[in-house]
Amino acid sequence: MAEAKTRPTEIRVADFLAAVEPADKRADALALDALFRQVTGFAPRMWGPTIIGYGSYAYTYASGHSGIAPAVGFSPRKVEHSLYLGAGDDGAAPLLARLGKHKIGKSCLYVKRLSDIDQTVLEQMIAQAVARLNDRWTVTPS
Repeated sequence: MAEAKTRPTEIRVADFLAAVEPADKRADALALDALFRQVTGFAPRMWGPTIIGYGSYAYTYASGHSGIAPAVGFSPRKVEHSLYLGAGDDGAAPLLARLGKHKIGKSCLYVKRLSDIDQTVLEQMIAQAVARLNDRWTVTPS
């Protein structure tokens, strides 16, 4: 069975955020970090070289595949911020309709700038994502 590519690392979150370019992307990333910390109550941890995760959960599927993953998180990518909230889940649809300018991937929410979205709605989405995970798996601090 293949090993997960996204694993916790020893990279310091503060160092990673300080290196985000350009400055406006870094400002958004710092604001996202503060928001995720506030909503989840979890300290961040780097997962792989570019994902900042808040909390984690261990999973085992019926197939026997198991692993550990960040509960929620984000990555300040070059073009857009990737937000990992299980955004493709049906329960997120009402909030997505009120969020603002975004795109949806398989399990990611993409936003170019925080000014494009309603951050109060994003707070609700983060809280909902952690609650949904905790209904199925146990979410713990990273």
